[in-house]
Amino acid sequence: MRAYYADHFVLPLPSGHRFPMQKYRLLRDAIVAELPAVRLEQAPLATEGELALVHTPGYVDAVLQGTLSAAQQREIGFPWSPAMAERARRSVGATVSAARDALREGIAANLAGGTHHASADTGSGYCVFNDLAVAARLMQAEWRGPQRRPLRVAVVDLDVHQGNGTAAIFREDPTVYTLSMHGARNFPFRKVAGNLDVDLPDGCTDGPYLAALDDALEQLWQDHADQPPELVFYQAGADPHEGDRLGRLKITAAGLAERDRRVFDACRSRGIPVVLTMGGGYGHVIEDTVAVQLQTYREALATWHRCNPGKPEVPAMLHRGNNATHHTDTPN
Repeated sequence: MRAYYADHFVLPLPSGHRFPMQKYRLLRDAIVAELPAVRLEQAPLATEGELALVHTPGYVDAVLQGTLSAAQQREIGFPWSPAMAERARRSVGATVSAARDALREGIAANLAGGTHHASADTGSGYCVFNDLAVAARLMQAEWRGPQRRPLRVAVVDLDVHQGNGTAAIFREDPTVYTLSMHGARNFPFRKVAGNLDVDLPDGCTDGPYLAALDDALEQLWQDHADQPPELVFYQAGADPHEGDRLGRLKITAAGLAERDRRVFDACRSRGIPVVLTMGGGYGHVIEDTVAVQLQTYREALATWHRCNPGKPEVPAMLHRGNNATHHTDTPN
């Protein structure tokens, strides 16, 4: 199973910054150590033209040229730097590459991504460009030529925070269905309605959470009874975990593993390719976040094997560009 990373492109942050950049490096190291059948590749840069499929030219230029206002930078949550712009482009490029792979092999992943708070003309909530939206638009454009119609896409967003940017971008687009299951009282405090929004109360536990997921997935399939989606972007946030400092829910690691299993199984049983993005994760103990994300990869890899029976595993030494020591010690 292919997965794309960009954790070695260091994003300098002020001392005491709340965003746990190091989780991406730790996740890649864990995958190298424990899941050698995941083929890790360096994320490519998204082009300006690809970004412009979703984002306004003025906003793209402001990010790439470093002319974001102080207010825009505060809304994003990161100070501008050349590394910030590079990292944002590679996060999009990773999801684009994973989407192409998923259409061929059933499932592929971005070790970061899921920047669902970014809208067409602004970033927000640690999200600069919306990788889900750009990849969906680009896959539709590439599909349209031979198929003479747009690809039908669904976004299944199970981050604890509502995917407001994605919902806003696709609000008037019947070819992209947005499902978001999130904390009702969590960020963003002004939600943007998508096709299906499921609000969860603070303190929600495994049983009600999984029941809500089952109902939401059933509604997704009912809403596509005549024309099912042909590609699913799955935002597998680790932040519903009970140990997350921003999540406000009480979902156990076992509950999140079951969540992932149900999403992957539902898509595989219908023959729908899945693009996996990791979304949020802000554990009081960063290793807990990484462990939740690693188990998502275990479930994804099991799905890849079911989609590709008979394909050999790729030995770890054949991972292209994958040296677990190929990073700095700077939190990233």
